Amino acid sequence: MRGSPVSDFASVANPALVKRFAVIGHPVAHSLSPRIHAAFGRQLGIALDYAAMDAPPELFDAIVAEFAAEGGLGANVTLPHKNRAVSVCTTLSERARRAGAVNTLVRTATGWEGDNTDGVGLVRDLTERQGLDLRSRRTLLIGAGGAARGVAPALLDAGIGDLYIVNRTPERADALADALAMPGRVHPRYLRDIDTLGTFDLIVNATSAARADGLPSLPMALANPRTAAVDLSYGEVAIPFLAWARAAGVHDGIDGLGMLVEQAAESFLRWHGVRPETDEVYETLREHRAELVTAD
Repeated sequence: MRGSPVSDFASVANPALVKRFAVIGHPVAHSLSPRIHAAFGRQLGIALDYAAMDAPPELFDAIVAEFAAEGGLGANVTLPHKNRAVSVCTTLSERARRAGAVNTLVRTATGWEGDNTDGVGLVRDLTERQGLDLRSRRTLLIGAGGAARGVAPALLDAGIGDLYIVNRTPERADALADALAMPGRVHPRYLRDIDTLGTFDLIVNATSAARADGLPSLPMALANPRTAAVDLSYGEVAIPFLAWARAAGVHDGIDGLGMLVEQAAESFLRWHGVRPETDEVYETLREHRAELVTAD
């Protein structure tokens, strides 16, 4: 089995009683999720073994099946597998169904149930930790992949105003808009036409700019003095977008660390039936921000 356990409980608890979980992605060695879930387990006295498992796209299905066969009870799914993870599930939660993407696998008697905790994690971080009022904010979502799909329904439920979606591949933006089924509020647009869209009160970057071709060229006119600019990534991956946001004069520039911790807490709740406190874990990670190199 790929990955290695990180929980402090593994060495002191009866191995037969330790519950097995994982984060599955490619690459994944950088992930903070093992550290976060180990901290949650210590906080609540739950013995767990949470591993980081690297799964190239062509091996994803096989690795998930192997993990289940070896006793895995749940897994977080990160780049680039959130869309693919839908196909390994026998059932989907309402959140995952609406998103068309899965970031949390829950083992059931009939197979994997797929859930998506990204959206609730983002909204909780923005509204409760960052103190933002999302209601009626004209919103731009950059990207239409698994991360964007995970947060778009929750943003709409939180009361944002019109949602504009731009993506390098227009067909993916169209597909996400169609899936959201709110033609009066959701508007797919070509990335090449981004300079014609006017100004936004909330701009969410759901691309992995630092991983591939770099951040799309964004006009400064997208922002206004009230704008909150949010990158779903954290650490080095978030630097290009947040640098643009500062140059554009936004009111709030926010990375994805808080979302990461909050979506992890929601996954923890699905697996263990109790929601951990997140503030101390978040603050500890923020204090060690130099170690934050990429995003889940």
